[in-house]
Amino acid sequence: MELFWRQGYEGTSLGDLTRELGVTRPSLYAAFGSKEQLFLKALDLYEASAGYRQAALTAPTASAYARALLEGAADLHGDKKNPPGCLGVQGALACAPQSDAIRKELIQRRKIGESIIRDRLKRAKAEGDLAPEADPADLARYLSIVIYGITIQAAGGATRKELRSAAELALRNWPQAPDAK
Repeated sequence: MELFWRQGYEGTSLGDLTRELGVTRPSLYAAFGSKEQLFLKALDLYEASAGYRQAALTAPTASAYARALLEGAADLHGDKKNPPGCLGVQGALACAPQSDAIRKELIQRRKIGESIIRDRLKRAKAEGDLAPEADPADLARYLSIVIYGITIQAAGGATRKELRSAAELALRNWPQAPDAK
């Protein structure tokens, strides 16, 4: 997972994988089927380890949910123990035509992530926790854009403090619930 995270899908060769795993190519193919299948397993593991998204769903308000998402992204991607950036973003940035299936898979996973955010915000709106004029789809897109911006900044060397500062700035634009005004 960390090898793909550091180097992206295209940047990780079969030689890199066999060295990292300490196996031969035939063993790699026997265990995982293909580089693509191994990448998808690594991506599943990565998503499971990025637990801030799941944990954020338990936040009591839409505002707390948005904060948990942005601060979680800043903390995960600003942690120097992790490779910089996001495996899902890094993996998709440079995909050759023969890797189009990976690019499409990563796009689909990002769409699913955004739909989870949108559904949580729809619930918040139905519960009166978002202003009546707030659009859950627009807010979900906004949060997704900020989260992926955080990951790209982290890949460029931004510190956790800088990422948290950007998250805080983005949260200043969060619409207040009707009873919070």
